[in-house]
Amino acid sequence: MKKTYRSWGAALLVLTMSIGLVACGGDKSASSQGGTGDTKIKLKVYAQHFDADTTKPFDYAVEELKKDMPNVEIELDPAVQDGYQKLKTYAATGNMPDIYFTDWPTLQTLAKSKNVEVLDNYETTAKFKENLNPGVESRLVAPDNHVYAYPDTGIEFQLIYYNKSIFEKAGIETPIRTIDQMGEAAKKLKAAGYVPMSIFAKEKWITTAFYNGLVTREQPQGFGALDQKGVKALPEAFVTAAQQMKQLQQAGLFDANATNTNYDQASSLFYQGKAAMFVNGQWEIYSSQEKLGDQVDWMYWPAKDEATYEKSKYFIDGAGSPQGYAVSSSSENKETAVKVAAFLATKSAEYKYTQLGSPIVSPKVDKQIASTVPAMMQRVAKELLPNAKEYAQLLSNTKIQNTINDNTQNLMVDNFLVEGFVNNLNSTLEKEN
Repeated sequence: MKKTYRSWGAALLVLTMSIGLVACGGDKSASSQGGTGDTKIKLKVYAQHFDADTTKPFDYAVEELKKDMPNVEIELDPAVQDGYQKLKTYAATGNMPDIYFTDWPTLQTLAKSKNVEVLDNYETTAKFKENLNPGVESRLVAPDNHVYAYPDTGIEFQLIYYNKSIFEKAGIETPIRTIDQMGEAAKKLKAAGYVPMSIFAKEKWITTAFYNGLVTREQPQGFGALDQKGVKALPEAFVTAAQQMKQLQQAGLFDANATNTNYDQASSLFYQGKAAMFVNGQWEIYSSQEKLGDQVDWMYWPAKDEATYEKSKYFIDGAGSPQGYAVSSSSENKETAVKVAAFLATKSAEYKYTQLGSPIVSPKVDKQIASTVPAMMQRVAKELLPNAKEYAQLLSNTKIQNTINDNTQNLMVDNFLVEGFVNNLNSTLEKEN
């Protein structure tokens, strides 16, 4: 399998679009063919639709679709926040929706079971590719050089959010720069009656993202470094990050019930002022700003010491892996489904750019931003992205990724030790590399 490396310099071209920039291009991927006849075509779409950040872009795209392809009817199947397990169950039972939104690990699984349409040779794909913002090709073209889904967002990343008012009440200085400082903050917050950091660790990807944030302080390539042939044992940066994550867990940073906590529960703790910190992607900016106003801000990932923090704070925790709206290979209306999938991605991106002010989109948008951009997103655009040094690389090996997912979640449990983490990863690395 071809290994893809994306330099941050290329990705930066799209991510540092200044607020208010008008990108050229328009809706080239949104073909109006295939949905304008008299025959009604009903398509089932499995998509994220659980809060304002997910419902509004999707609903906007569907309304725009009614104008462009009036004979296409969308039946929404709201996605469950379960790491795409429900989608995998659909695949196993032969009950796939026509179109579904998913991530790269799941796309790899569905590609092996022939449950995703390979989109390489569709005219819609060629048009979508022409209309991409610079630097986001890894969102569309997979490491195996195939196209499986149409992305709406650009290259995303994870942040640590914190409630400034709670930190002030607890007497904690910000920014937190080191692991030791984070551990001490956790103890103070816990003593003051707060959950130090709320995390929805029932979903393995978020504990993996947290771990990757720590890894990137020592190894800016992140998990991508484990894809290299000859890596038979966990590199020092990964061992250090596991030790740090366990140190924070033992300091009481996470709620004892974290591995049974879902997104709704974890976010509620943060928004109700019961938790001082919350970890999620940059997309959480909108909900947190709406609910907490100027009380909320984000911080960089802590490191082993202040010198490492200063050196590494502009290494970004995230990877430009393929994701987006895919099409089932068994869809009875495959040609139309492909066009609709691309349309949904394009219009969702249009909403996120124009209404949310997010520069992190894959398709170009030819409309102006029509809303007030949240202060935290302005900070991302003006402070973080222009100074970004490197971006974590994609890990393509699903067996290594699954072992990481399982074991980072296990690090949240008292009786699971770093030695077990390292041994389990070493075993998988020995077999795979």
